[in-house]
Parts: sequence; structure tokens; C-alpha cells
Amino acid sequence: MLYDYDSHTLADIAVRGALLFHSLPALGMADAKAISYLELERLSRQGAARLQALGVAKGDRVLLLSENRPEWGIASFSIARAGAVAVPVLTDFSEAQVLAIAAHAGAKLAIVSAKQAKKLSSAALRLIAIEELSTPTADAAIAERSEAFASPPISPGDLAAIVYTSGTTGTPKGVMLSHRNYLADALACRSVIVLSPRDTLLSILPLAHAYEYTIGFLIPMMSGASIRYLDRPPSASALLPALATVRPTIVLSVPLVIEKVYKSGVKPGLEGIALYRFPLLRPLLERLAGAKLKRSFGGRLRFFGIGGAPLDPEVERFLIAARFPYAIGYGLTETAPIIAASAVGKTKLRAAGPALEGADIKLAEQKPAAEDPSLMVGELRVRGPMVFSGYYKDDERTAEAFDEEGYFRTGDLGFKDDKGRFHLRGRSKNMILGPAGENIYPEELEALLNRSPYVAESLVYADVEGLGALVQLKPELLEELGACAQDGLAGAERLASRWGKAAGEALQGAVSQLGQAGKAAEQAAQRILELVRKEANAKLASFSRISRVAAQDGPFEKTPTQKIKRYLYPKTSRP
Repeated sequence: MLYDYDSHTLADIAVRGALLFHSLPALGMADAKAISYLELERLSRQGAARLQALGVAKGDRVLLLSENRPEWGIASFSIARAGAVAVPVLTDFSEAQVLAIAAHAGAKLAIVSAKQAKKLSSAALRLIAIEELSTPTADAAIAERSEAFASPPISPGDLAAIVYTSGTTGTPKGVMLSHRNYLADALACRSVIVLSPRDTLLSILPLAHAYEYTIGFLIPMMSGASIRYLDRPPSASALLPALATVRPTIVLSVPLVIEKVYKSGVKPGLEGIALYRFPLLRPLLERLAGAKLKRSFGGRLRFFGIGGAPLDPEVERFLIAARFPYAIGYGLTETAPIIAASAVGKTKLRAAGPALEGADIKLAEQKPAAEDPSLMVGELRVRGPMVFSGYYKDDERTAEAFDEEGYFRTGDLGFKDDKGRFHLRGRSKNMILGPAGENIYPEELEALLNRSPYVAESLVYADVEGLGALVQLKPELLEELGACAQDGLAGAERLASRWGKAAGEALQGAVSQLGQAGKAAEQAAQRILELVRKEANAKLASFSRISRVAAQDGPFEKTPTQKIKRYLYPKTSRP
């Protein structure tokens, strides 16, 4: 990559890209021509000159609020080349959150898309329309300033961005990341992913998130690859045509995307094949399913990166058996973000992977796991050049984030196997203490509940009565329950043919007892919830069994990386 995190900054990437990759395509929409590396350099230089003309000086904060598009990358490099500090904001944030972030960061100016501009309409900020950044300026003074442009002196240790993350604790905080942090992490990821000008990436995750920005933007731009964007959220109707058009070699995803693909398409397809019942034939059929899945991604996929949240073990087992080219990693916004990862072909079930180069990870305050005393579980703590300096304007939180040796407390619990791979168990804040002091990891119980064919999502929590679970049954199941209940016992038979004997029996029992369609459907849902609880408990140690289960109406509220906002629950549930 010809970069050194102690010598270079983000401001160098566009300039070096133009020198090394010239007219190769850099950034574009999925269905449109991409701008070249030469154009990216020219447009980001023009953008930086415009920022300077508007009074933006080194160290000033510039808010960046837009959907993914080529101009986002132009804006990012414009801010870096002007010596300013980017404040990338997720488009999912509400108007109140955006205004609070702008005020807290002390933003001097905002680069914003037309769709997001209304969120800043009441802010005392100069706004630049991001759509304007991809066209040459008609302003002669800006054009002249652009021709003579020179970046202010920028050092690797200078602040590059303040990233505000909603997290799952309910209190947003500004993570301060330097140029060194970003470049150190991008270079450390060479052990997992090496790109070249032959690669094309289809970007489906928000660029305002550190995972997509470092792995899905900086690394490709440092390597001469091409990035294509969607003009809408990555639903199946938008994603499938884009995959066919772009035929990407690289895709980055959160687990939810591949989990939905597997559970809604791959798994039913396999289980519909009679030969799949024979264990000896399963590996072959899974290999064939994997090849078909790869073709659905355009046929050229060589790297499917998964990060941001835990991957369902059942889905991962399939990916391994199918030889699907997935890689997996672990990190946090505070570490820019990846600190441990496994490359394609080197993944192991439920393992994040070994530490990346430069990431000094230790396990602190280790204790034997209740179910296996040979596993020493502790909090992962890390120090290294990718680790942030602290939280913006929050000395108290910053002090709490580091231990006495300067290691960042990730708040994640895990263990290291004999091959040096880290395995995550859950968040230390989420860990539940069992009746005899056992450590219970709700994420693991939720993964078990979610394997039920009836369950869309779940959340496990504790109170004075023991463990409880909120479970969202699959919407299609609830819809069919309501329809089948109208037909009484005949409907129960129809439900059994689609959802299995147990679901049919649940509706049959409810109909026999109540007779009324609406109430019978509701009671049948409760019986299915109880069945889910009992099936999960049969696989759990006594100290981690679930005492009660309640229905969750509709999807849980989530963070941009699709983690449930645990702090909102269980108060919004119904018994």
C-alpha cells in the first residue's frame, strides 16, 4: 500500500491515488459511471479550497451528514485536506440528535445532502449541499484558489474525526480519532484483506460508521479499487439488481443481512430437498447452496466481511460448510475499528480471530467460565496506534475508558484459544450474575432462542424473579395464525403443514378451548412462545434457564450496526 501511519495522513490518500491510479474508476453509483482517481483528487482539492474560502481553518469541525454517495468520499477528503476535523453523522439520527451533535462538536459548517438538510434548518450553521461537490465550480475565485491550493501542515497525530455513536447505552459520545488511528487500522487489516485495482466493492453500510469508512472506503482508496453505492437502503429489491450490475468482489455487511438471506432463502431451500435429511449428503448440498449463494452476489465475490455484531452460530456453520468466502472481525469505533479478525478460509466457528498487527490485546480480571472451567473469560483491553485518544469534551469518561497501564477497556468479555484467536462472549455491562455467582451471557441465550423457526428476534434480561425473555415471533407466522384461526381445526392442520406439528397443535388447542378466532390466534402465539422457552431451556444449564417469556410487538429498536438498544427494554413489552 506504500503508506506509513507515522508519516502519512488522510489528506495524502487522494493525492497519492491520482499519482498511482490515474484514470481508474474510484467512486460511483451502482448504475452510473464512476469518477476517476484523477477527478477525485481535483474535486477534493476544489472542496478543500472552498472550505478555506468560507473561513474553515485547521482544527475546525465540519459536520458531514449524507446518505452514501461518491460525494461523501469527496467531502471526507476535502475536510482532511483543509486540515479540518470531520464530524460524520449517521442519517438515522433524529433532528434533535443531529442538532445536539452539531452544538457539542462546535461545528463551524455542515456538508449535507438535500434529503437531510431539514434536520439542520434551525441550526446557525453555513450549509454546503453535498451534491455540488461532484461538479467543477463556476466560481472563478474558488477555481483560482483550487489551482494554487496547499494543505496546512497536518501531522499523523492530529485529530481527523469526531465520531458520535448512539451505541446501546442510550448516551451518545464523541470518539476522537486521529489520522494515525485510521491509517494504522487500515494497514493492520492487510493480514485479513488485500485489495488491488481489480477489485470492486459494493458499499451497503453507512459511511459515517467507522467499520465502513476504514474497511470499505479508506482501504479501497489506498489500493486503487472501485467503490459503488446504492441510491436507496439495501433491501432485496435494491440489492439484487445492484449485485447483478456491479458484480462486486468485495462486500461488507453486518450479520443481519446474511442471517436474513440464510433464514429466508437458503435454509428453507435446503430443508425442502428430501435428500437433505441424510447426513452423508448434507455437505454436498450445502456446497451447492453456497455456490448458488455466491452466484447471487454476482459471481465474482471473494471477500464478504462481517462485523458490527455477533454472527448467529447456525448461519456461520452453514457459511463454513458451504465454503462461502466470508471473513469476520471484531472492534469498536474507539479502535478505528478492527482489532481482531480472521481472513477468508481461516475463520473458526464463533471466533473473532487473532489480534491484528499493532493491537496489543490482553484479557483482564479473568474468571473460569461456569460451563467450562478451562475457559478463562475476561474483559478484552487493547492499546496500540489504532486506539483513540478519548471522548470529546468528556474527561471523566475518558479517564474511565483506560486502565492504569493505558489499555482501553472495551467492555467486551471473551477468551483466547490455543491458536491465539479471541472468542467473544458478550458485553460486560450485559452480563448477568447467576444464583450461585455464575456468569450468564444474554447474547448467547438470545442466539439460541433466535434459532427457533418461529422467532424473529429476542432479548434476554434479568430481574428479581430470574431470567426473562422478550421474543418477537416472525410476522409471517403471526399473520398465518390469524388467518388459520378463522378456519378452526381445519386451519390448524393447514398451519401444521407450513410451520410444523407443534405450531398446528398450539392453534388446535387454542381453538378447542376458546373457539373465537382472534383470541385463539393470540393464545396460540402464547403457546408457541412457551414452546420456544422450553426448547431453549432443554439445551441450557440450570442456572441460565429462562423463567418467563413475553411477546415483543414489532421489531426492537436498534443501533446502526443492528444491535438492539437494550436500555429501552423490557419496559415497552407486554406480558
